[in-house]
Amino acid sequence: MKAPKNRRVFVIGYGVATPLGSTFEKTWKEAVRAKAGFRKVTRCQVDSLSNVVGEIPDWTPMSLDFVSRKEVYNWNADYVILTMAVCHEALERSGLQITQETGPRMACLIGSALNGTDSFRIAMDNLVNRGPLKVSPYLLPNLCANVPSGKAGIHSGFTGPIFSPQGACASGNYAIGIGARMIRDGDCDFALAGGVDMCIMPEIIHGFANMNATIKIVEKDRAYHDPTQASRPFSIDRKGMVISEGGGVLVLAAEEFLSVYGLTPKAEVLGVGWTSDAYHFTLPNPATVVRAIREAIDDAQIAPVDIQYVNAHGTSTPKGDKTEIECLRTVFGKRQLEKIQISSNKSQIGHTLGGSAAIEAALSIEGMQQDIILPTVNHIPDPEFADIDVVPNEARKQGYEIFLSNAFGFGGTNCCVVFRGV
Repeated sequence: MKAPKNRRVFVIGYGVATPLGSTFEKTWKEAVRAKAGFRKVTRCQVDSLSNVVGEIPDWTPMSLDFVSRKEVYNWNADYVILTMAVCHEALERSGLQITQETGPRMACLIGSALNGTDSFRIAMDNLVNRGPLKVSPYLLPNLCANVPSGKAGIHSGFTGPIFSPQGACASGNYAIGIGARMIRDGDCDFALAGGVDMCIMPEIIHGFANMNATIKIVEKDRAYHDPTQASRPFSIDRKGMVISEGGGVLVLAAEEFLSVYGLTPKAEVLGVGWTSDAYHFTLPNPATVVRAIREAIDDAQIAPVDIQYVNAHGTSTPKGDKTEIECLRTVFGKRQLEKIQISSNKSQIGHTLGGSAAIEAALSIEGMQQDIILPTVNHIPDPEFADIDVVPNEARKQGYEIFLSNAFGFGGTNCCVVFRGV
């Protein structure tokens, strides 16, 4: 194999769809206003106290000008069309044109935690109620994890490597890390990297509820009359996460091609750290989480003191939030951690599973561009975190140049990425 080229890798654009809006612009506008995008589920019917979710509010695939009615019908795994949409937006915002020169050198890595679960659900219903001939011939492609990247390639015209990093709720960071390494080593010059999940289905909602991962909203809970308060990371009354639809994609580029194609860098991918827990299928292992954070900082060739902001995994679960803060205290030390702002975008958009890390990276990079730290909304202080600045309830006008993005997932998967502003 050829020796790696050791190139620097930059973020030149991004696209997202979240419960705050179907585009990055719409999401950012609501995020800086400290809004949260939660409501009682409308996509399906559930008999559960975990009935508050994050739904993309204006998501209508048929409104996209690059898909037909037939295509929407055949590709009934919603993550396929959503991947096409966020990749389309990311490329438009990046300014990179897919041409005969750039297309073969563009990779696409889109992770997902659940893939085409909704398509399988439709097929099962058709099989049971309408017979075997009514199972769609598109079922298997809808289930293939790499197909959304392939469909994005068909739409945009790139022919570089495509695959789907499967890291559960850390999938987006894995995609960013692998994409950056591929560019660094010379396997490609550009990459679309991120994650997408469309998870609002009865089985998924009930499954999360039955494993006590999502918040159960009883009449006395403050989210009972105001669903937007359901996700509350680091708050004393946090009770579980809110699952959400969404996706995010970053466009990565090798440094040498920025001037060639007139591209504007927004951030540099500085370092990646990834570990596994060998511990439990849902509970985090503090030792390996700490190692992932330290390896990301070491890979970035900086010191812990250089980190100015942490975009926390922060899912609003009692144990998960506590463990993450304990791990950060171990890495940075209590005194240094008091100087670092730590916030959770999941307080505003919920947990978009495989889509979360890339969405959060995009929001944090935009924050660097605009000198804004997005808040942890719905916050009621927890004395256990009295030393932590979680940027409570309001966006803060404050610059930062280097940040750490944490992502952890079921199965014991941890991936942390360090970005630097430009």
